[in-house]
Amino acid sequence: MSTTLAYDYPLLSAFWTMLWFFLWVLWFILLFRIIGDIVRDDTLGGWGKAGWMAFVVLLPFLGVFVYLIARGKAMGRREITHARKQQADFDAYIRDAAGSGGTGRAEELSKLSELRSHGDITDEEFRRAKELVLSGSH
Repeated sequence: MSTTLAYDYPLLSAFWTMLWFFLWVLWFILLFRIIGDIVRDDTLGGWGKAGWMAFVVLLPFLGVFVYLIARGKAMGRREITHARKQQADFDAYIRDAAGSGGTGRAEELSKLSELRSHGDITDEEFRRAKELVLSGSH
């Protein structure tokens, strides 16, 4: 009586190959996430980072699992803090770019147009003021 393995069937062979490939990719994602966390962590000093990095690189399976057990909970918090800081920096950049760019100039041109339409300034004054606003030297 011979035993039949899952590898003897072509479809199961493909499934088995995909499973191993998925686990391999998952392993590398986990490894690089941990290396990134070690590098970005501000609470670790240089020797701490070097120690964890050596442990994770020289003994990868043991190093990754020990790192996850020892520092895994804080790893999530650090990731959330980093994402929030990136979002705040991006929002500040957008606000600065929008404030110094088109929105401020558009409002100033709109006010100048209203002043001209009400007869408070002449066409020549409007033209000069418009040139100043568009050149950015107002």
